[in-house]
Amino acid sequence: MAEILAALSLTTDVAAGMEFEKGLRTCAVAVEFATSVLQVDTATARCVFETSLLRSIGCTSFAPELAELFGDDVAVQAVLKTLDPDARTGARGSSATLAGSLLAAMPTTGVQAVRNGCETSRSLGVELGLLPAAITALDDVYERWDGRGVPTGRRGDELSLVARIVHTAEQAVLAHAAGGAPAAVAELRRRAGGHLDPALAQSFSAAAPAVLAPLREVDAFTAALAAEPHPHTTVPFASVERLCAVLARVVDLKSRWLLGHSEHVAAVAGAAGEALGFDRGALTEVRCAALVHDLGRVGVSSAVWDLPGPLSVAQVERVRMHTYWTQRVLARVPALAPLAVTAASHHERLNGSGYHGATPSAGLPLPARLLAAADVFAALTEPRAHRAALSAPAAAQVLVGQAADGLLDREAVAAITSAAGGPVAPVDLPAGLSRREVEVLRLAARGLSNREIGQALSISPRTAGHHLTHIYDKTGRRTRAGIAVFAMQHHLLR
Repeated sequence: MAEILAALSLTTDVAAGMEFEKGLRTCAVAVEFATSVLQVDTATARCVFETSLLRSIGCTSFAPELAELFGDDVAVQAVLKTLDPDARTGARGSSATLAGSLLAAMPTTGVQAVRNGCETSRSLGVELGLLPAAITALDDVYERWDGRGVPTGRRGDELSLVARIVHTAEQAVLAHAAGGAPAAVAELRRRAGGHLDPALAQSFSAAAPAVLAPLREVDAFTAALAAEPHPHTTVPFASVERLCAVLARVVDLKSRWLLGHSEHVAAVAGAAGEALGFDRGALTEVRCAALVHDLGRVGVSSAVWDLPGPLSVAQVERVRMHTYWTQRVLARVPALAPLAVTAASHHERLNGSGYHGATPSAGLPLPARLLAAADVFAALTEPRAHRAALSAPAAAQVLVGQAADGLLDREAVAAITSAAGGPVAPVDLPAGLSRREVEVLRLAARGLSNREIGQALSISPRTAGHHLTHIYDKTGRRTRAGIAVFAMQHHLLR
């Protein structure tokens, strides 16, 4: 289980513009501080372990809105990690300008963004089986000791001890990366009584050499896993696919147009794999690879994924990097490393014209070729900012054409087009939702206003608003990201 949490941590490092493995280092330091200095009980130590790894699990939940407002949601996330109303950041130039804009927006946009993130964290945390106290602590990741945080402005001991420990460790790790132990201690002392619990900042500073010792480890992944309190939590291999679906939802929140995409690809690839006679193990592997194939998308701004027009050359280069980051994350996690080649090859093409490795057909195993074709089919049958969704027959024609041109594998394309012609299983409507409410939910999850929903469904904005109120009440969600996650969890997006 720790390996799955570590994969999420690495993914959110990329999404938040952080140095790779920052979350792993924070975890090792936070647990060392909690156990050796504060001598917390085992349950609290476990919560510190989980919270420090998943501190940014909600970072994609408001990415499209942040990209619209500030241009690059990844840059926004990076600044948020060190944002301080007392000193802003130590950054200069564009980062300092962005910090000022974020501080000005905190009472409105900041609150809305963090509410989306908190609701996402709670929902996904339950799916991951996190301890309740860890889920509570995730609500506090942008709160502050002095009450100047968001979304609620809780202060002092109102903040969970777990969150206060993680706050202290994270700021120490970030400062340490820039200037070693002296910089870490200086930053904690500066933030004490403002951002940070002054007693915890003092305790950490007094024991800094010992608490920061995990940062001397060469392998941050091993150090983080070694920090897991006993007894270690394990899950059966049969659960890995369900857990990969959680990673998929974090990724798919990155764009209004990608909601449910990864699970759609997994369904298409799984059906085609059955048509090709894959055994149970091979089917599970290809579905899992499909679920995590787009992990690297989180490192590219939502402004790029949601762009309604053609991409610039620079944007194309950024997009081409997402498969590289998928491979980096998966290869770093032993439990998921067997999926890395298949997952990261979904944009490779048989003639070597794909990316990121430009691998020709001889280097692509059948599961990778199947996933590449499944990704194209799923994407074509989903709406995008620049086009409407194609019908299954129209998408199948495109796939056949690409196979003829030597881009996609003919066997994989034949399996997908054959499987796509089968009957579509009806979706049960959860939480007492009506079919009209599901239609409204799909559009609201993509960020459409009541007016836009009304236009799309030929109803008045007021009626759309009434439906949305009922949706929030029935699902128990209160944010766009919240209902988007609900829609993905219950497969309501198609």
